[in-house]
Amino acid sequence: MVEIDATLVAQIINFLILVAILTKVAYKPLVKVLAERQQRIENSIAAADKEKALAEELKAEHERQLANARTQAQAIIDKAEKFAAAKRDEEIEQTRLECARMLSKAQEEITRERDQAIADMRSEVVSLSLAAASKVIGENMTSAANAKLVEGFINKLDETKPGSLPC
Repeated sequence: MVEIDATLVAQIINFLILVAILTKVAYKPLVKVLAERQQRIENSIAAADKEKALAEELKAEHERQLANARTQAQAIIDKAEKFAAAKRDEEIEQTRLECARMLSKAQEEITRERDQAIADMRSEVVSLSLAAASKVIGENMTSAANAKLVEGFINKLDETKPGSLPC
């Protein structure tokens, strides 16, 4: 059995005083601190949720901007490819025109060289014909009369066979 004596009563009173003091001095501030901490944690969680939502919005916006940038980049690439193809075609056409011009110029040069060669050959034939005619006739006519005679002979040959010389 428990004996109730003055010591026990004093211990109970001391305990109650201690509980009252602890309640007033330690428990209420501790509960207050815990409540404040809980409030801060809830505020932090709410702020984190807001930040997360904001981050997701920003992520979605960045993804839209990235998709838009990719679309624009593809459009720029397509435009550049079209420009390059047009430029290539233009360069090919210019090269083709330049080749045609060079070919035409070469043909003109060949024609001119051929005409010059024909003229040189005629002159040479005239000289040889004059020399041969002088030996055959035995007398020399004036050079102008000789040239006229031979030119007429050669022109008659050219009329019968255009472009060919008598051999």
